[in-house]
Formats: sequence, structure tokens, C-alpha cells
Amino acid sequence: MLDCGFGVGETVSRLSRLRLLPEDLDAIVVTHEHEDHIGGVARLARRFDLPVWLTYGTLSGFESLFADVDARVIEGYCAFEVGGIEVLPFPVPHDAREPAQFVFGDGVRRLGVLTDTGEATRHMERMLSCCDALVLECNHDPDMLRESSYPQPVKDRIAGRYGHLDNGAAAQLLASLDRSRLQHVVAAHLSQQNNRPELARAALGAVLGGDHERIRIAEQERGFDWIAVD
Repeated sequence: MLDCGFGVGETVSRLSRLRLLPEDLDAIVVTHEHEDHIGGVARLARRFDLPVWLTYGTLSGFESLFADVDARVIEGYCAFEVGGIEVLPFPVPHDAREPAQFVFGDGVRRLGVLTDTGEATRHMERMLSCCDALVLECNHDPDMLRESSYPQPVKDRIAGRYGHLDNGAAAQLLASLDRSRLQHVVAAHLSQQNNRPELARAALGAVLGGDHERIRIAEQERGFDWIAVD
């Protein structure tokens, strides 16, 4: 499992929608320490005896919370393995202590995940190229954010280089990747106030030549269902 910002009951319910039990999990991998990503991790790990992988920066300040959890530190963004899946961490610019995003691979297929970054880097482009599927942050529409009721400092944070990708920036990143193997893209981390699914889909679809069939939207309430990768 990648991140867990929910309580145990909600997490178990969401797993059930995917026909999974907590006992099916091998570990929890954490991107960074913001509450919506780490809030439920320790409780779930403790309840179901799951190891947790996270960077030292993410763990820093939370040592007491993870004192009775099998917390394993990701050193220097080095690759590791969980249940036969190779996990490749990479750094991203985000307003967290030591944030990481990940590429997961089984030796044949690669899934890239990027949910929290203010801008793209060349290293991120290299890491996310040649993936078979991609979960990509499309956090906000710039105009909607600009006109929103958010306080100006919050707007500045979201739109800043350590904040979140808007639809256009996500599309630009997608355009920069080697997409020769790409079958599916999931638009993720959409703001409920400052984005709409059709805007994210249109931005990504323009890069894919109008092929919207390859695009899914991760909904805040229901997420998304299983997607088969050939």
C-alpha cells in the first residue's frame, strides 16, 4: 500500500471495494509526512503487523508514533523490494522534510506514481519514462485556484515550486516522457474546490492525441478500480 491518510475502518472499507483484505498487504510505503498521506499509517501497520518503508526525513519527528512499528528507513532513495515488487524511490520538490515518489516494477511491467510535487525535474522525467501505467498528479486548474476562497498564502503554496502540479504542468510532464510503453494514465490528487475531472482529462488527453480511453480519474471518495496492464 502506498500511503494511508484514513482511519483503520475507512481503509478496510476501501480495500474491500477492491476485493482485498488488510491481510493481503505486505507493507506500507510512505511518500511524505503530510497528514493526508501518513495519518493512518502507524495505526494500520500496528493493527495488522505491517512493515512501513519511509525516508529518514519523513520519519523524523514521528519516531514515538512508530516506536512499536517495524519502520524501515529508505536510505538515499535506494531501491528495495516488497513482496516480489521492486520499489524505486526518487526525490521530488515538495514542502516536506524528505519526500519521495516511486516507480514499482515486477521485472516486466512498471507503474510510476507522482502525487505531490510543485514542478517536474529531469530526474523525475527519467524515472517516469517507459512506464506501462502512470498515476499522475493533476491537482488544480490555475484559474480556479486563483479565483478560489483559499487565503492567498495557501494559493501561493499550492501554485509554488514546492506545492502541487496543475493540469497544464502535469500535461507538460507527460509530454516529456518516453510513452512508448504507456497504456494507462490515472489523474490523481485532484482538488475538490480547484479542479474538475473533465479539465484534467482534457489536459492529459491532448498529449495522448485525444485518446481519452487511456485516462482514468482517481476520485476522492471512491478512488479507482483495478486496471489491467498487458
